Amino acid sequence: MAWNEPGGNKDNDPWGGAGNGKNQGPPDLDEVVRKLQDKLSSLLGGGRRTGGGRNVSSIGGSGGNKGAIGLVFVALIFWLVYDSLHIIDQAERGVVTRFGAYVATLEPGLNVRMPRPIEYVQRVNIEQVRIAEIGYQGGNTKSTVLREALMLTKDEAIVEVKFAVQYKVIDAADYLFNIVDPDDTLVQATESAIREIVGKNGTDYVLTEGRSELAQNVRQLTQEIIDRYNTGLIVLDANMQDAQPPEQVQSAFDDAVKSREDQARFINEAQAYSNDILPKARGQAARQIEEANGYRERVIAQAEGEANRFTKVLKEYERAPEITRERLYIEAMESVLSNSSKILIDTESGNNLFYLPLDRLIEQSGGSVSSRGSTPASSQINIPSAGSRETLRGNSRTRGGR
Repeated sequence: MAWNEPGGNKDNDPWGGAGNGKNQGPPDLDEVVRKLQDKLSSLLGGGRRTGGGRNVSSIGGSGGNKGAIGLVFVALIFWLVYDSLHIIDQAERGVVTRFGAYVATLEPGLNVRMPRPIEYVQRVNIEQVRIAEIGYQGGNTKSTVLREALMLTKDEAIVEVKFAVQYKVIDAADYLFNIVDPDDTLVQATESAIREIVGKNGTDYVLTEGRSELAQNVRQLTQEIIDRYNTGLIVLDANMQDAQPPEQVQSAFDDAVKSREDQARFINEAQAYSNDILPKARGQAARQIEEANGYRERVIAQAEGEANRFTKVLKEYERAPEITRERLYIEAMESVLSNSSKILIDTESGNNLFYLPLDRLIEQSGGSVSSRGSTPASSQINIPSAGSRETLRGNSRTRGGR
């Protein structure tokens, strides 16, 4: 039952009030503080306070000193416990030094080490991506640090090259203790690598088509240099931000660029012309070769046919020489007279030889013969009545032809 409930024990007042019920006001705060001080002093070895508020043991002067020493001792214990516990984040590593000498590297999680000044823990963020700027500052690529940007190429030309290198810490202990300023060391190593690689290549290659390959070579060479110094860093990427000639020769360089562009254009035009002419020439050459092959086959076939024909005629001639000779003569005369514009007509009743001027008759007829195509001229002319008794022979023959 509570002390202040009806029927409760009024003598059990927690604030130390009298049990006669005359003092029902709030407790005295000074009395409460005094009681707490007495309890704390008893725990720390101090004297007990009397009813008048005086400390019995303080008469000799030793009780107050013991209480202060106790407070200092408790605070020291709390501080030692607090300084011995280290919570390392996932992206961090804790480097432990004992009296200045490297001891261990703390992994992520709760770690307990000796407090300071015996051991000291330095936290290093190994997941942070850092950026080193070569040739410019503050992330502004338009600004130029000439001392870093100006470089000499293989053909003794000066160019301005700007690089950005991304890197991070891979070994926290090496990063802190092997090099005085590892970040500045990486900047200097990168600048040295860029100068070496640019000095091995020409201006055109650096300013135009060689940018990606140069960046790859710079990253590799920079990593090799910082590995020799054991900086504890790893180069993630190297990017060429800008590459151009100095401002003093920019106009001359622009003219050179235009000349190269014109050269490339002329080469492309010549290549297009070549691509147009060469297939046609090859086609014509192939056609001529095929025509020559066809002509050869035709001549060979014709010669073989003539030879076969001659062989067959020879066989017929051997069987009937007179008939064969007469036939050959008639065919020869047909072939000759078919291309002649003059016709000789021999009469059967006399020895008179009539001459028929077909060429003049053709001219007088006004070209009527030529307009009719393939009709022979001799078939379109009327023979005079004086020669009506004679017949025009297609197979003409001379006197004594038989």
